[in-house]
Amino acid sequence: MAELDELVSVLKAAGEGTRLRLLALLSDGDHSVKDLTEILKQSQPRVSRHLKLLADAGLIERNAEGAWAYYGLAQDGHGAALAEWLIERVDGHDPERRRDIERQQAVRTSQQAQATEYFAKVASSWDLLKTLHVPEEAVEAAVVAALGGRRVETLIDLGTGTGRMLEVLSGSYKRGIGIDSSREMLAVARSRLATAGITHAQVRLGDIGDVDLAAGPADVIVIHQVLHYFDDPGRMLAQARRLLKPGGEMIIVDFAPHDLEFLRSEHAHRRLGLSQLQMSGWAATAGLAVEAVHEFPGENSKRGLTVCLWRLSDKT
Repeated sequence: MAELDELVSVLKAAGEGTRLRLLALLSDGDHSVKDLTEILKQSQPRVSRHLKLLADAGLIERNAEGAWAYYGLAQDGHGAALAEWLIERVDGHDPERRRDIERQQAVRTSQQAQATEYFAKVASSWDLLKTLHVPEEAVEAAVVAALGGRRVETLIDLGTGTGRMLEVLSGSYKRGIGIDSSREMLAVARSRLATAGITHAQVRLGDIGDVDLAAGPADVIVIHQVLHYFDDPGRMLAQARRLLKPGGEMIIVDFAPHDLEFLRSEHAHRRLGLSQLQMSGWAATAGLAVEAVHEFPGENSKRGLTVCLWRLSDKT
């Protein structure tokens, strides 16, 4: 139960027209201050003041990304419960709400155009990599199967990139968090999640080699095609372990050992694949056990890569 003063503060924060509009908008996914000023047609200082009041009252959460910040609904606490209650009672046919939704869609359309432009710049590299390993559909199906049909409380996708794993696994978690160090990739991920209507996942700027413990703890951590970019994958795995709940699991997807040196010189790979022995050693050092391994040989026998999926569990 909350104290009376606390409840009054939360009610005061929510009980204002613009702030209620902000809550309704954030129920559709994370937004930056810039997005919200465009949608509400209000000044940045005014919108920022409203957001601070909502955040201080525990109704929303602020996630800083350098000079930027993204806002989303609070995930727990009295403020989260009240925000959910209020949003359920907002009339979607209200003229002001409909205008907000239309402007929100315009902002997302613009972001999608930017994402498309970005994809065009990297398309040649991505197409090349796709010819080197098995179709993503097979790997993605295996990732889904690794969760065994469960729906966990919190899933964290480290090195989320374009947010594809958050999309593929959207039915397997109540709360999803993607972390990546690339602003460009995060812009693509936000656009992807918004287009798919996935509002129970958010992405954040962060260093996955030095994880922010505030993001956890997680029931499941996914590390998809990330470890080969690190000189010391074992250290990165140990960092990720700090975010895992006792008894939690990790799903890791990466390449088996190969000799395609051009991936190092031209595509920033630091490790030319990961062996089963290496993964077992890194896992043991991090207090994890390898529960299952699946291999997906490449279709191109001359230049193909084998993709491996490891399922690790907490031994504590």
